Amino acid sequence: MKLVSSNRETQSHVQGRLAIISAIFGGMLLSASCANAEDGSLAILKAMSDYVTGQKTLALTFDTDLEIVTPEMQKLQFSSSGQVQLTRPDKLRASRTGGYADVELVFDGKTATIFGRNINAYTQLDYPGSIDQLLDRLNAEYGVALPGADLLLSNVFGELIAGVIDAKHIGRGVIDGVECEHLAFRNDDTDWQIWIEVGPKPIPRKYVITSKTVAGAPQYVLRIKEWKTDVQIAADAFSFKPPASAHNADLAALSDVDELPHGVTKGGQK
Repeated sequence: MKLVSSNRETQSHVQGRLAIISAIFGGMLLSASCANAEDGSLAILKAMSDYVTGQKTLALTFDTDLEIVTPEMQKLQFSSSGQVQLTRPDKLRASRTGGYADVELVFDGKTATIFGRNINAYTQLDYPGSIDQLLDRLNAEYGVALPGADLLLSNVFGELIAGVIDAKHIGRGVIDGVECEHLAFRNDDTDWQIWIEVGPKPIPRKYVITSKTVAGAPQYVLRIKEWKTDVQIAADAFSFKPPASAHNADLAALSDVDELPHGVTKGGQK
């Protein structure tokens, strides 16, 4: 039932259930190799974090690719696309459409709604608080995560570097015609890479998480197609109005809104 995702969710997703998107982190302890990095990788990451968290409103579109490894060691990739609208600190609307599900999360600061368009059912949760609190609760209580959610939190830098044992500035690359700084990081269980736009708007353009503890080292790839900051978002963008034919259901009943076809698990087992 994943929408878009967080580094911490990614580890459990990429390990236990193919730990995907969400990337990998928790504390601020760095190894000597990371803490003493002089290649500018941490400074570039911090600049991105400061810029992104400094924006009150965000609107972005994305594509994702999720790999699984079958018992026969065949890699399969499942793709989806989505969009996010956000107003800090407590308004969020995110959707993801793939070949097997069409799901949306709407949050107005008090109530979180998860709507499975493909099954025409929704559930609502009384979750007053911030976006950070919402994403933590959904992940902890129901295993629901937003792809790349770490990039939307109020402390992006702290979330990303927690647990990092190595950091490198690889060089530069071009993502969708945009020149980016290419950074690579490692922790004990996962490797991750991020491409950050060069220039006055250092926004993330691509995010790759690789599991090192799953046979075949499956990856989760998030590509941000469009990232707009300080945009005008309609006041009713964070209100949920269910279609007349939609029915209210328990969250457990929304099991058919995941990124994978029925019977395939994140770990690649059937």
